[in-house]
Amino acid sequence: MHSILAVDDSASMRQMVSFTLKSAGYNVVEAVDGQDAWEKVGGRSFDLVLTDQNMPRMDGISLTKKLRESSQFKATPILILTTESSDQMKQAGRAAGATGWLVKPFDPAKLLEVIKKVIR
Repeated sequence: MHSILAVDDSASMRQMVSFTLKSAGYNVVEAVDGQDAWEKVGGRSFDLVLTDQNMPRMDGISLTKKLRESSQFKATPILILTTESSDQMKQAGRAAGATGWLVKPFDPAKLLEVIKKVIR
């Protein structure tokens, strides 16, 4: 079973994402922001990281950069799921090492389709 780290400061968004992923058979670990996600990673590995961009303590792009610096996350797909849709933000995400950029509100079927494409 694939494990996904879902990071979002909105409880309702985490619930929706978590519900969508769990019903598709994924194991989900939730984090409330980038700092919480970083602490939960510890020595664990995940098959995918799905993170929001705008969060307190550590945003999605900073989390992506930090994960990419760690050898265990060099090749892990990282998707940023956010309300941000500007090209400037998307470029910053790509520069940080994000695999993809999805804009909220998300379509559960489309989210699962993207995840299936990027998880090995």
